[in-house]
Amino acid sequence: MAKETMSAASVGPSVGPGAGASATAGEQRRYVGTIVGVMLAVAALDQAVKQLVLAWVNPGEPIHIIGDWFRLLLVFNPGAAFSMGSDATWVFTTIQLVFVVGSLIAAPRITSPWEAAGLALVAGGALGNLTDRLIREPSFWFGHVVDYISVGSFAVFNLADAAITVGVGLFIVALFFGDGRE
Repeated sequence: MAKETMSAASVGPSVGPGAGASATAGEQRRYVGTIVGVMLAVAALDQAVKQLVLAWVNPGEPIHIIGDWFRLLLVFNPGAAFSMGSDATWVFTTIQLVFVVGSLIAAPRITSPWEAAGLALVAGGALGNLTDRLIREPSFWFGHVVDYISVGSFAVFNLADAAITVGVGLFIVALFFGDGRE
């Protein structure tokens, strides 16, 4: 019975006055809670790992985990991915804040568990990096993001960046391979 209600709610409005409205509202509340919970968990885990790295790793001195291919390398990134836009820190801070708030506003409209997971991971990563930009040196709103994962010759990144990447992938897959809803 629950599966039939979920399918009817995800396809569209049911026939008859008020039919399926409570199932849809309940399902949306569930995703809102999931999105907020995952978002906060990702941001908290990201900040906890960054604190550990800050305590154990010296900036610019790699710690080799798997030869020279995988290592911890503490760097402070004022820009976006690949340190692009290092003079526009405030722009990235603003974009991340707008995205986090926008995700919370959009959350009640998410009806797919995969879209919810994708949005939650991206928002959690954005919140983790936003926290850096608000609390880290050199100053509020202009703080540098703590990056520490170095793989091969690829850019140095962090857990928040990884969550954003995986979240975008999940969200795109959900959009292309969803259940045909509009």
